[in-house]
Amino acid sequence: MAKHKYKFNPESLSYVKVKRTSKQKLLNIFTYFMASIVLAVVYYVVFYSFFDSPKEKGLKRQISELKVNYELIQEDFKSAEQVLQDLQERDDNIYRTIFEAEPVHSSIREAGTGGSDVYGNLESSENTEIVVQIKKRLDKIMKKIYVQSVSYDEIIKLAKSKEQMLASIPAVQPISNKDLTRAASGWGYRIHPIYKIRKFHEGMDFTAPTGTDIYATGDGTIEIVESSLRGYGNHIVINHGYGYRTLYGHMNSFKVKVGQKVKRGDIIGTVGNTGLSTAPHCHYEVSINGNKVNPINYYFNDLSATEYEKMIEISGKSGQTFD
Repeated sequence: MAKHKYKFNPESLSYVKVKRTSKQKLLNIFTYFMASIVLAVVYYVVFYSFFDSPKEKGLKRQISELKVNYELIQEDFKSAEQVLQDLQERDDNIYRTIFEAEPVHSSIREAGTGGSDVYGNLESSENTEIVVQIKKRLDKIMKKIYVQSVSYDEIIKLAKSKEQMLASIPAVQPISNKDLTRAASGWGYRIHPIYKIRKFHEGMDFTAPTGTDIYATGDGTIEIVESSLRGYGNHIVINHGYGYRTLYGHMNSFKVKVGQKVKRGDIIGTVGNTGLSTAPHCHYEVSINGNKVNPINYYFNDLSATEYEKMIEISGKSGQTFD
């Protein structure tokens, strides 16, 4: 049964039934409708401020898992970088030192992986910063791995040629022990026999009778065969490769020619007294990459420990050279 609204009439002292117009009815309906909407909005705001929807709960769970995975990836990156750094240090400080190769320059290892547009296709991602950061770090590691791989390829080649390198490095005396009269002078400052001034002697003198055989101290190629009345006199230079060269001075005769391949122990000539020399001997020099070094360090295939100590003692004594 429909409810009716009544209004008290003071004139007639009675209640009169109120009749609502269509406009009033519509206004009431609209008022109720708007009140319902406001109430629903308030309910929605309050509910979702304190409670998560199932979808939000799922998204938060995914975000939490992604954060854990991201941290694990960062740890994996860190471990990979540490292993790679260790490989680089071994390469530069051990392997390349053994084979006397120059270390890989840091500018090559740290070279960039491309221009700024390389990561442009990732900008549309919702997690652009994280994705780009991971991609850049991964690219840098891959670049270093590639450089290290190329370096190891070079080390492998050096290892394969190690036998040849060991045969080429000067490692014996140019004069046999049985033919030596004595080692006249070693590396260092000495009194020049002709000029009578203190001068640095950049080699070692081996005294022996004229005509005594002189031997190549390592495998190589005859680079110079020169006859002269000055300086080294008649002398030979052998290029052993790997930056090594040896010089044999004041020779009496030659038994090789320029361009000839020789092996360690091959006879290349004989002892003489040519050039600026005061007695028969062989002036012997060793150089590495153009820098002359003390030959005393290059007799390890020829002398026992006792003989080596004796040679150091003799060569270290100050005195006069024969050239």
